[in-house]
Amino acid sequence: MHATLPLLAISSFPALRRRSVETLQVNLGYRCNQSCLHCHVNAGPQRKEEMTAETIEALLAFIAASPEVKVLDLTGGAPELNRHFRRLVVAARQRGLRVIDRCNLTILEEPGHEDLADFLAEHGVEVVASLPCYLEENVDRQRGKGTFDASIRGLQRLNALGYAAPDSDLILNLVFNPQGPTLPPPQEALTAAYREHLGQEFGIVFNDLFTLSNMPIQRFGSMLISKGQFNSYMKLLRGAHRDANLEQVMCRNLLSIDWQGYLYDCDFNQQLGLPLGQAAGKPGQPRLHITEVSAAALEGRAIRVADHCYGCTAGQGSSCGGALGEEVAAAPICGS
Repeated sequence: MHATLPLLAISSFPALRRRSVETLQVNLGYRCNQSCLHCHVNAGPQRKEEMTAETIEALLAFIAASPEVKVLDLTGGAPELNRHFRRLVVAARQRGLRVIDRCNLTILEEPGHEDLADFLAEHGVEVVASLPCYLEENVDRQRGKGTFDASIRGLQRLNALGYAAPDSDLILNLVFNPQGPTLPPPQEALTAAYREHLGQEFGIVFNDLFTLSNMPIQRFGSMLISKGQFNSYMKLLRGAHRDANLEQVMCRNLLSIDWQGYLYDCDFNQQLGLPLGQAAGKPGQPRLHITEVSAAALEGRAIRVADHCYGCTAGQGSSCGGALGEEVAAAPICGS
């Protein structure tokens, strides 16, 4: 796989500083039952990295000492494959945290996880589900044959449990990624298209749709290099940058924690090996571990930026919660 960091490290991206940490985004491991083309983690069935019980305990201690943290955002890989996933969810909910599971939907049918949907509903876990298109051909091309049908069954099961029902507190949000090196379509218009198609064809309802830009790192970035499209994609992202999006980028209030307990400004920096607190171009400095610092101590620190950060500020902006600003960029819709 081609390395992308050497192409991103020298950057003119604006300087940013951290605010109060409200969200912990925790990567529980890189193992996944899928190997998606757009994956910025390079996750897959053969990956072995997994957060241990000891690191889970350190994470819970960090949460207990950080009352400003309100959200625990669990990601991977497939976070549910971590053997300690359910214990962590229960503990976080008991502490009053809003818990988000970034779910690929097909995990709901994996052997040994048949009761996972019921568990998520029982504990009021918010599900953010990957569905990069509402058309079978596009989803299977990006995520593997049969993925679309399994995803639809997963959504129908979540709906049957009360997710996204009008009178329910169970939240079900969907995530869209472009098929290639383009900006996401306007979020509001695409949400309407998703609602119409999924509702009419499959009787599926959901709360919101998040449109995310593909980051030029890991598997997707390597693919761009192989196809000779990396520079043109970066030109697209830089050219579409909007300063207005800088106020809302997720790294200002989010702390990313890897499977070993080390800290990063965001999940993308984590995958590039750019730990929190290190200056760009200065590797070798000690990494901060979750046992060595409190959330309050991180406020005001400089955020480590590089050229991939333009993926969050281009056009309408992109974050783990979808678009940041107004819909200013036209792009192909899901079905084109």
